[in-house]
Amino acid sequence: MIKGNINAKGRRIFHVPGQEDYAATRIDTARGERWFCSAAEAQAAGWSAAKR
Repeated sequence: MIKGNINAKGRRIFHVPGQEDYAATRIDTARGERWFCSAAEAQAAGWSAAKR
């Protein structure tokens, strides 16, 4: 599962398994964060890939 979270600056980013911050990333759906099935789905929804 791909984790889509919103950072402190309000930027919507997604993390894929194996990335540095994936395990530490928590999803809070009340804040608008969400899960995605693919990177393509996340990008189509307007989220950007995490840099690391």
